[in-house]
Amino acid sequence: MEDNIFDKVHEVDLKKTMETSYIDYAMSVIAARALPDVRDGLKPVQRRILYSMIELNNGPDKPHRKCARIVGDTMGKYHPHGDSSIYGALVNLAQEWSTRYPLVDGHGNFGSVDGDGAAAMRYTEARLSKISMEMTADINKDTVDFVPNFDETEKEPEVLPVRVPNLLVNGAEGIAVGMATSIPTHNLGEVIDAVKAYMKNDDISTRQLMKYIKGPDFPTGGIVVNKDDLVDIYESGTGKIRIRGKVDVEEMKGGKKRLVISEIPYTMIGAGIGKFLNDVCALVESKKTSDIVDISNQSSKEGIRIVLELKKDTDVENLTNMLYKKTRLEDTFGVNMLAVADGRPETLSLKQIIEHHVDFLFEVTTRKYNTLLGRELEKQEIQEGLIKACDVIDLIIEILRGSKNRDQVKKCLVEGVTEGIRFKTKTSEKAASKLHFTEKQASAILDMRLYKLIGLEIEALQAEYEQTMKNIALYKDILDHYDSMAAVIMKELDAIKKEYGTKRHTSIENA
Repeated sequence: MEDNIFDKVHEVDLKKTMETSYIDYAMSVIAARALPDVRDGLKPVQRRILYSMIELNNGPDKPHRKCARIVGDTMGKYHPHGDSSIYGALVNLAQEWSTRYPLVDGHGNFGSVDGDGAAAMRYTEARLSKISMEMTADINKDTVDFVPNFDETEKEPEVLPVRVPNLLVNGAEGIAVGMATSIPTHNLGEVIDAVKAYMKNDDISTRQLMKYIKGPDFPTGGIVVNKDDLVDIYESGTGKIRIRGKVDVEEMKGGKKRLVISEIPYTMIGAGIGKFLNDVCALVESKKTSDIVDISNQSSKEGIRIVLELKKDTDVENLTNMLYKKTRLEDTFGVNMLAVADGRPETLSLKQIIEHHVDFLFEVTTRKYNTLLGRELEKQEIQEGLIKACDVIDLIIEILRGSKNRDQVKKCLVEGVTEGIRFKTKTSEKAASKLHFTEKQASAILDMRLYKLIGLEIEALQAEYEQTMKNIALYKDILDHYDSMAAVIMKELDAIKKEYGTKRHTSIENA
């Protein structure tokens, strides 16, 4: 009788076992949960949500779908980590105050900038936004690798073939094991200009890139007040950005004034506005200021509007400075540009992020045009076969009429074997033995319909063939010459900038 395996005692080094297990766990969280990929700027859960929506045919030109359906598909096929985390990521992608260029078009209650939560997923609906189609364009042209999902029943993209540097445009926030990422959002037009500048000169410095990218561009606006620190932050990938809310002074009746806050620091999203109002109340109650008569939050769907009514003859500048100092009206955004690059977490500078993205753009474009070239070469082969067949159509009809089955015809067309086929004359048989079509051409000839022999149809076939040859020449030029491919990429970037570019929300200054 064999010894029971559980009766044996195995001695293990607890320290080594704990180290190995913890490192495996940590790397799993870092690479597969919390940190974005430098190539598409998305965390795995975000990528899986967008891909599930593509598979559901849930584009911007289609009706909204229940979020519960989207979450269910994502969880069942690609992301088996609970519905609340998936729905939370979906909501975040749809909130225009959280994401600079929302990738999801939400319909229903998706929360508010005050920190109100979104309605349950059974009530809300969503579809892909227009700009997200630029993130997923050409996914069907073998532009990215597909990998098995968690139970190997489906395939999912390793990365999305994005055309814009989404990591910079929409930023990222995430807490992993022993590390965290915090990348601010930026203006799409500025980022595209910087990418083009790098493509024209890859020796460009971070300082030169910042002629195009002025600094962060937060969805909530505000004012970045430490402009001089930004070069160091973007060169090192870490640092602190000081950001203030925008305060305007409005005149009231009787010589009174009021402060109107129309933009808030990005860090005040959520419970920040409530905390700010409480801090202002505390300043009044502790008699640190007696200038504020009334506080009201008049924010709505149209935007932020927090109103502080002041006493007559208030020193507005002094009070504003006190609010910056004592409340979250001036706050710090901690920058840590950490992302997964080449399979490992790395703190990247502004130039490195753009460099990785440009390399990815060229890789995607190369794969796309290789696929397109392959398709055109297949078309060329078939079109040449049909054109050749039109010239000897009488002979082919004679072969068809004298053959017993499809295989016999195909053997004659491909190999010139005439055995078993009844011909009217020896001349026809001799001509048939000289036919040498390819397998694909022979199949296309056998599938060809008789109306294709009309004069106009033959002319159309000739025109299609000429267009195919032009496409082949164009695709080969793009694949063989860096400048040609760069020109194609820049043209696409210009089109995206024209379509989706917006004015800067956040102003940059020294204060």
